[in-house]
Amino acid sequence: MRGAAGPAGAALLLLAAASAAGAGSPAAGRAKAQAACAVCHGPNGLSMQPNVPHLAGQPEFYLAEQLRHYRSGRRQHEVMSVVARPLTDAEIENLSAWYSSLQVRVDEP
Repeated sequence: MRGAAGPAGAALLLLAAASAAGAGSPAAGRAKAQAACAVCHGPNGLSMQPNVPHLAGQPEFYLAEQLRHYRSGRRQHEVMSVVARPLTDAEIENLSAWYSSLQVRVDEP
C-alpha cells in the first residue's frame, strides 16, 4: 500500500506545481520587465550581451524558482541578487508568465 501512495503523492505534487504555474499575468510581467529587466535581457527576453542569458521561452516554473533563489540569497549574482531582492511573489509570477509566454524559433543551419 505504501508503494502505491508514493507515486500518487508524487502525481499530486506535480499537479499542484502545474496549477501554481500559470498564475501570473503576462501583461503585468511585460510592464515590469520593460522597467527592470530589458536593459540586460533585452525587450523581448533575448539578450544581446554574451554573459546574460535569454529568458524568452524558458519554462515558467524555472524562471520563478530562479528569481526566488536570487531574492532569498540562495543563488548569488552581482546584479540579479540586487534586482530580485525587492520583487514580490506576484511580480515574480508575472515576470515568469511574460517570459515563458514568448515563443522562440530555432532554425537549423
